[in-house]
Amino acid sequence: MSKRAVLSAIGLHTPAERISNDELVATFNDYVHRFNDQHAQAIAAGEVTALAESSSAFIEKASGIKSRYVLNKSGILDPNIMHPVFPARDNDALSLQAEIGVAAARDALTRAGLQGSDIDMVLVANSNMQRAYPAMAVEIQTALGCSGFAFDMNVACSSATFALQTARDAVLSGSAKRVLIVNAEICTAHLNFRERDSHFIFGDAATAMIVESDDVLVNMHQGFNIIGTKLWTQFSNNIRNNFGFLNRCEIDDDPLSNDKLFVQQGRKVFKEVCPAVGEHLLAHLQQHHIEPTQVKRFWLHQANRTMNELIGRRVLGRDATAEEAPIILDRYANTSSAGSIIALYLHHADLGQGDLGVISSFGAGYSIGSAILEKR
Repeated sequence: MSKRAVLSAIGLHTPAERISNDELVATFNDYVHRFNDQHAQAIAAGEVTALAESSSAFIEKASGIKSRYVLNKSGILDPNIMHPVFPARDNDALSLQAEIGVAAARDALTRAGLQGSDIDMVLVANSNMQRAYPAMAVEIQTALGCSGFAFDMNVACSSATFALQTARDAVLSGSAKRVLIVNAEICTAHLNFRERDSHFIFGDAATAMIVESDDVLVNMHQGFNIIGTKLWTQFSNNIRNNFGFLNRCEIDDDPLSNDKLFVQQGRKVFKEVCPAVGEHLLAHLQQHHIEPTQVKRFWLHQANRTMNELIGRRVLGRDATAEEAPIILDRYANTSSAGSIIALYLHHADLGQGDLGVISSFGAGYSIGSAILEKR
């Protein structure tokens, strides 16, 4: 019998602090009033455009988001700061991104009945890395006592599904027996909280997955068989972050300007990505001779409720039910690569042996990834 790759366990770390739409709007509108007062004469002369207020109703209608978990609330809600504030850590201390990644990983290890030493490959797959090197994956490998090797990878919001294919390939090729995937997303640190159209989008969270060869499973009836994965990319500037090590070398450029944060052409993304994801999922299912109606659960990337509704309608030919395509962004917001995995973590316990589910992610790149899972 041929070897199979199994997603044996999922872990989650949710930050302790939470920000409601009302709290976020109060800070944003305070900033708007200060800006408009400060530039009143220029606004009256038509030289500066007055800023518009935000509202909780606007946020919920635009995105479906009601609140978000964050690593630092006080800095975000201070109108003089409006970004998270983290004290610098000594180089010998565990980094912040590694810290939340380790917390999610420990949850996954416990659920899989494993120790860190049982893992022989670690992947950290995020939309943002807090440093270029050494890799956070190697730091997490050491913190958990894992063996083998580790590396970081970045495919924006699709990082989790791209890592799943990488882990599956490693297991099937024999280069690893047990792979730990970590998505440690501190999305609030690259969000422009002074931009009305996006100040509400992101939250923070970390997830972890363990992919094992089925011949080393502790519990043969736990987790999901990974039936297949499918990846796609196409270059687009419509979601971009220009922060990088070359910023300091660019003449007449401000290394702290807004384009060094998350920038999105939302309408273009909506128009282009939704149909692409729908077609991707249909093609992937067809490749494995699976009808959409045979899939019991779609764990979609959690960026926007309307996007997910349109994708579900395109794939199923009707509106997906809350059970078929669960939404968690209402309380977590967009946590980039972690979003679809949080949906999987919170909405899989009711599935029975043989039930099919699909993880789907999509984002900057453009990038789209999917994984078809079968409950063991």
